[in-house]
Amino acid sequence: MDLHNIWFLLLGVLLSGYAILDGFDLGVGILHLLAPTDHDRRLFLNAIGPIWDGNEVWLVVFGGALFAAFPEAYATVFSGFYLALMALIFALIFRAVSIEFRSKMQSRAWRQTWDVSFSAASLLASLLLGIAVGDAMLGIPLDARGVFTGRFVDLLHPYALMSGAVVVTMFAMHGSIYLYLKLPDGDTRELVRSWMWHTWGTFLALYVLGTIYTVARMPRALVNFERFPWAPVVVIVSVFAIANIPRAVLHGKPVQAFVSSSIAIVTLVTLFGLALYPNLVTASNNPTYSLTVYNAASSPYTLRNMLIFAMVGMPFVLVYFALVYRAFRGRVQLGDHSY
Repeated sequence: MDLHNIWFLLLGVLLSGYAILDGFDLGVGILHLLAPTDHDRRLFLNAIGPIWDGNEVWLVVFGGALFAAFPEAYATVFSGFYLALMALIFALIFRAVSIEFRSKMQSRAWRQTWDVSFSAASLLASLLLGIAVGDAMLGIPLDARGVFTGRFVDLLHPYALMSGAVVVTMFAMHGSIYLYLKLPDGDTRELVRSWMWHTWGTFLALYVLGTIYTVARMPRALVNFERFPWAPVVVIVSVFAIANIPRAVLHGKPVQAFVSSSIAIVTLVTLFGLALYPNLVTASNNPTYSLTVYNAASSPYTLRNMLIFAMVGMPFVLVYFALVYRAFRGRVQLGDHSY
């Protein structure tokens, strides 16, 4: 386990943290327009209100770590996916603006406008993240210098769109479970309970189809299963975690369902990393042009010093998140200063 592999692993940890934490509030946004009343939509917003901005920090840290540890890969990704990344940034901005502006006026039209903006931005952000995963899996055309040589529309191929749909349904499922944890008892909570079943079923169907599509389209995704004997264990854990979600819901154990959903997300990120490794950006036209953890990395001196700072700083970050989530634990209650 050298410095290059350690930083590849740390990127996976950051991506998993983002997918779990921002995944559920993106999922809440995707489901937002399904709430039947204005009161219910306020409950949804206040379920994520104190924590949504902190959750997005994980994506920022992931981008910063990629830039510092693997600058060649960062340059290729941000130039090749420029339009998609700008769309993602605008979606995240509109989510933030929608949350903060929605309750500033009592006008029905005003609130409906920001409701649509919040839900559409959440859906778009989730879809773009999934499309990026699909493009990373399938690879993109690069030249010898690692520069993207395709067009934006080339990124929207069927496999990428399938990946986008899987991520959207996964976040919707994760968000519905979180809402069930946070909402007070009543009709809305029971409605959300039914959503958990629908989103889980849709995610399961797309997950199975996506797995078959991946194995048929990209046999190289299984190469590392021969290299790492523990890789099949990840698949087994993923299957059991996904299967445990409906069991936990049926027996009224939403905490267990949320933990299972989080484990499922971690295992999917792990399988994504296994399919890529040692590549960071796979060249679809010529494998020798691919950017790996070795040819795209910073100097060993930089990687070593960054690792020291990460080991010192991460405990503070984790303690901060633990305190925030502890402070805002429990069911949602609307007050005079609520969203």
